[in-house]
Amino acid sequence: MTEEKPGPLIIIGGNEDKDGDRAILKEVVGRLGEGRLIIATVASHQPEGYFETYQEAFGALGVTDLVELYVNERSETFDGSMNDKLMRAAGIFFTGGDQLRISSQIGDTPIERLVRDIHARGGVIAGTSAGASVMSGTMLVKGSSAESHRIGDLHMAPGLGLMPDAIIDQHFAERGRIGRLLGAVAQNPRVLGIGIDENTAIVVENGQFHVIGSGAVTVIDGAGMTHSNIAEAEPDRPLSMHDVKLHVLCCTDRFELASRRPF
Repeated sequence: MTEEKPGPLIIIGGNEDKDGDRAILKEVVGRLGEGRLIIATVASHQPEGYFETYQEAFGALGVTDLVELYVNERSETFDGSMNDKLMRAAGIFFTGGDQLRISSQIGDTPIERLVRDIHARGGVIAGTSAGASVMSGTMLVKGSSAESHRIGDLHMAPGLGLMPDAIIDQHFAERGRIGRLLGAVAQNPRVLGIGIDENTAIVVENGQFHVIGSGAVTVIDGAGMTHSNIAEAEPDRPLSMHDVKLHVLCCTDRFELASRRPF
């Protein structure tokens, strides 16, 4: 009897192409097979239109078994009515919105456990924008963009932990978020900072990831950092970090997570 291995994570920087060649959505479909895809719109405070947009985009790629998952109140996750649709799913796609809403509404609930079960038995778990940030163990919630990081200007919270040794940021180049990702790595140098541009994704499996899409992925490695003022500096002072390693990857580039090396 062969042991099942976890399915892939497809982590998208947001604003993926939905009406052109749909390269990233095709990757999701290719890993789905003929099974059901759950469109989880939990991140949105007003989910109207999200499901219909993805229903049209995935429908054009031949996916017909699509079901929406939305949680208005956390109490809904305990009544068992959502279990059947998730137990039959081959994959889940988390849409954008507010990542804190995903973690606070489904974290440590039967829904989260079913998501983990799908992943453990080989199902694909995908997420875009907020749905990308929530994949990490510690997730970025908010922080200033397009400027050098200022001490204290960063809010983080526990994510779903599907990629536990990383902090993921999205809309990365487009919103100038390198400063806040550096700040996150300064606080958590044991984990990799991964910034993903729009219409770009990483496909994580077998201890590595590869890049797909039209943009770049920035990887910040603070393991060899020799100095940081993150703990000593006064609030609002610019962040100082020495000997931080940075990689910029584009389509088809790969990165090995254990050795922290691109190839």
